[in-house]
Amino acid sequence: MPKGKGPKGKRITLKMAKNSIRVAFNGRRRLDLSKMGITTFPKSILELADVEELDLSRNMLKKIPNVIEKFQNLIWLDLHSNLLDELPPEIGTLQNLTYLNLCNNRLTTESLPPELTLLKSLRTLNLGLNRLETVPTTLGSLKELIELGLFDNSLTKIPKSLKRLPKLERFNIKRNPLPEFEVKEEEEDLVKRIESLYLVKQEDLCGSCLNTCKGEREELHELEQMTPTPGPSPKKPSFPSLLTPNSTAKDNQEEW
Repeated sequence: MPKGKGPKGKRITLKMAKNSIRVAFNGRRRLDLSKMGITTFPKSILELADVEELDLSRNMLKKIPNVIEKFQNLIWLDLHSNLLDELPPEIGTLQNLTYLNLCNNRLTTESLPPELTLLKSLRTLNLGLNRLETVPTTLGSLKELIELGLFDNSLTKIPKSLKRLPKLERFNIKRNPLPEFEVKEEEEDLVKRIESLYLVKQEDLCGSCLNTCKGEREELHELEQMTPTPGPSPKKPSFPSLLTPNSTAKDNQEEW
């Protein structure tokens, strides 16, 4: 391989592209070129710019050219799992776009074009697994957003404009160094521990497990006795000679 050049990707011909078109139940045509080993945007697909959906995910694309503006019918665009480090401003011309997946790339805050906020019909935007340190507050102008993914970045703050999006239902900000999220994770962890509590009958336990439980219960009782009480508590009545139905009387019902 010549010095300074990356791997040579697969060349996509017009015939290959036509054979990759799938028609969905809703009538939309999807040009599916995912997992094709593509390193540069195929010029041949410009002949198919009237498709409603375009899938270029899981390739090795580093750039999306400005000719993306030719795809004016696009409703659905998937570019996840590439090597993208920037987006062209022309992406803002795709006014019919409702779904945009940019997850698992190399995008930074600076590489997000301001024109991204022109996608007023956008309902799903996935920017997870990138290199974002901040989020543009202008994304709060995307009032139709229902799902927003910002997980696995380097975010330390979430703009209030995003939290106030009127239609937002799913907002994934996991695995970011957010102070508020650390507290939330602790609360979720407590819930998980509670959900892991299982109740079983004593007779269902094996001998060693039963002994362990009894030992822990005795330790707990000792700790309770060591805990100071705020005031004197009345003594409970004791009936040492009275047998309970669960003890001796259980073995001899007649005497009971």
